[in-house]
Amino acid sequence: MLVAVPIGNLGDISQRAIDTLRAATVIACEDTRRTTSLLRHLGIERPRMVVLNDHTERATVDHVVAAVESGDRVVVVSDAGMPAISDPGWRVVRAAVDAGVDFEVVPGASALLVALVASGLPTDRFVFDGFLPRKGSERSIRLAEIAAQPRTTVLYEAPHRLERTLSDLAETCGGDRQVAVARELTKLYEQVWRGSLTDAVAWAHNDSPRGEIVIVLDGAPPEEITDESLAASVDRLMGEGSSLRDAVDEVTRTTGAAKRRVYNLALQLGR
Repeated sequence: MLVAVPIGNLGDISQRAIDTLRAATVIACEDTRRTTSLLRHLGIERPRMVVLNDHTERATVDHVVAAVESGDRVVVVSDAGMPAISDPGWRVVRAAVDAGVDFEVVPGASALLVALVASGLPTDRFVFDGFLPRKGSERSIRLAEIAAQPRTTVLYEAPHRLERTLSDLAETCGGDRQVAVARELTKLYEQVWRGSLTDAVAWAHNDSPRGEIVIVLDGAPPEEITDESLAASVDRLMGEGSSLRDAVDEVTRTTGAAKRRVYNLALQLGR
């Protein structure tokens, strides 16, 4: 079982999650101290625990699957929120699937969804990019991908790296791109800051916000579609054997351009 735990406010845990934790004979967690504190708050006697983090995942994943196969009631939790989101829990899921082991997911709090909804930015299409690489070409490549991403992007970040990440985003995406920075979600000092990336950099520099950070970035503005590019797409498709009608329908579907516009451009090609 994978069980979501609160991201801050302990009142957000569900009764189903409590019942599942109470029935567990083994709990796989990131930090035994934090999980023990949660169990104590819930009045649950601590079962056997194994540590599942980036340093122990290889050995622990095998241990968890073996425990399930031997009849233990194993529960996987993260320090906060939904396990397997930006933590090694997903490897347990993959191993369970590969081994044919049945499991359930008990839903609950998720910082990325709370921040996304609170951001005021489009939620119909979004991507979650976790933590950015800290340096080197991997970071530059990821930033460039985010800058070109038309969907809303959600990122996690540590407070001491927030200003640098916002500065890098402003440089690659442009300072006018809209962003929301959420911190300490569901906790006493919850805050959601909204504005441009340029202003966000100044805010982070002056206020030095602390706590768990979620960045929600607006998607890239749509590129202007020129007549030349539309005509070239139609010409390419027809050159590959598509009929005029099929080529127009395909270009209209993939670009969102008006069908009449695409059709008139296709006629001008003289095919």
